[in-house]
Amino acid sequence: MEKRQGRSLGEDVYGSIRRGVLRGVYAPGERLRLSELARENGVSLSVVREAVARLASEQLLEATPQHGVRVRPLSITDLLDLAWTRTEIESLALRQAIAKGDLAWETSLVASHHTLAGTPMFLDNGSLNEDWMAAHDAFHAALAAGCGSARLLALRRQLFDASELYRYWANLAFGSGMRGEHGKQAMKEHKEILDAALSRDADRAVELITRHLQLTAQWLADAGSALGLRD
Repeated sequence: MEKRQGRSLGEDVYGSIRRGVLRGVYAPGERLRLSELARENGVSLSVVREAVARLASEQLLEATPQHGVRVRPLSITDLLDLAWTRTEIESLALRQAIAKGDLAWETSLVASHHTLAGTPMFLDNGSLNEDWMAAHDAFHAALAAGCGSARLLALRRQLFDASELYRYWANLAFGSGMRGEHGKQAMKEHKEILDAALSRDADRAVELITRHLQLTAQWLADAGSALGLRD
């Protein structure tokens, strides 16, 4: 396969479309025209199809004969199902990581939390800070990283990305006061989860991450209702 600065064209296009979905460039339910994506990225249709198939397998896109390719629509029902499934998977991964994680896992976890704690969730204009989103991603990935299961980590990644899609659109529903309160609460919860994980208290850590994800899901559901999402 052709290379572009050491990376495959497929990886570049996959990353470009994925960022567009997760950052709201392409709206939920929006139909994507493969020919336009190919032209925008300067690649062939076959490269775009490969990237789209990968994103569809991750459930960020849908590809059907009736609708072609579109961004996965959002709904309250899907959000609640996603939240339940993600809680189960994150809890399992965290429990295993606490049991199996070594000093390198602890070091990575502390470093990722330090970055997260020092990065504001929102910019001055009220939009989500992409640096915070990256740090948040890294922290949750670090929590699970010590579990020792590549399949479990891959599933966790898919569910996390789906949740971030909801997070982006939820941010549009609330004013700065509500966003600020959510940011403070999330910071407190992340620190509590970190402390429990480092103390190797699996029951406490799982209890905390379960509550954290449930509260986040409720915040997203409230935002979804404000945005007019259907069940």
